[in-house]
Amino acid sequence: MMGLADVDMAYMGDRFQYYTDSMVLTMKGEDIVLERILTIFAAIDMSSNKFEGTIPETVGNLISLQVLNFSHNHLTGHIPSSLGNLVALESLDLSCNKLVGEIPSELAGLNFLEVLNLSENQLVGLIPQGKQFNTFLNDSYAGNIGLCGFPVSKSCSRSEPPPEIFEEEEVDSAFGLDWKFVMMGYGCGMVFGFSAGYIMMTIRKPKWLVGMIQRAGNRVLRRFKKYR
Repeated sequence: MMGLADVDMAYMGDRFQYYTDSMVLTMKGEDIVLERILTIFAAIDMSSNKFEGTIPETVGNLISLQVLNFSHNHLTGHIPSSLGNLVALESLDLSCNKLVGEIPSELAGLNFLEVLNLSENQLVGLIPQGKQFNTFLNDSYAGNIGLCGFPVSKSCSRSEPPPEIFEEEEVDSAFGLDWKFVMMGYGCGMVFGFSAGYIMMTIRKPKWLVGMIQRAGNRVLRRFKKYR
C-alpha cells in the first residue's frame, strides 16, 4: 500500500486452481462483493468494529490506498493531516466515531476523492473548500453541529469589520446627515425668499413686513446650519 509501482497486475489466489480470493468491501457507501481481487487494488475496511484510540499518522504513508473506511468504531482524537498524502484515495469514510477538532485543510488536495463521509462525529470549524470538497453534500457532515460553511446551513461567524472601515462608514453617514440639514435649510430659505418676492410684486405690502419675513427665514436657516 506504500507503493504499487513494482506490483504486477493479477488476481489474488492460486493461479493453478479454480479458487480465487474474494471479499465483501464497504466502498463509497455501498457493500460491494469482489469475487476476484486485483493485486494492485489497495483498500482498508475496518468498519463496524470496536476499535478505540486515535487514527495513526502513519496511515498517511499508504500513498497507494484507494479506499479507507474506519466508520462505526470508537475512534477519538483529530483527523490526521497526513491523510492529505493519500493522493490515490477515492473513498474516505470516518463516520460514526468520536473524532474532534477541525477537518484538515490538506484533505482538499485529494483530487480523486469521490466519496467523503465524516458524519456523526464531533468535528468543529470551517469546512475546507476547493476541488473535490465543493462537490460533497450536507450528508457528508451530518451530526457535526460545530461545523460551519458550505454546504451546511450554519454560517461561520465573521470578525468585526476593521476600525478604519467602520469609521469611514460613520463619516459617510454623518456627512450624508449634514447635507440633509443643509438642503432643508436652503430649502426653507428659498421658500421665505420667494414668499417675500411674491408679496412685494403682488400685494405691495410695506417694506417692514418684507424685512420681518426675511429675518425669520434667516433665523431658520442659521438653526439648520448648526447641525453641520
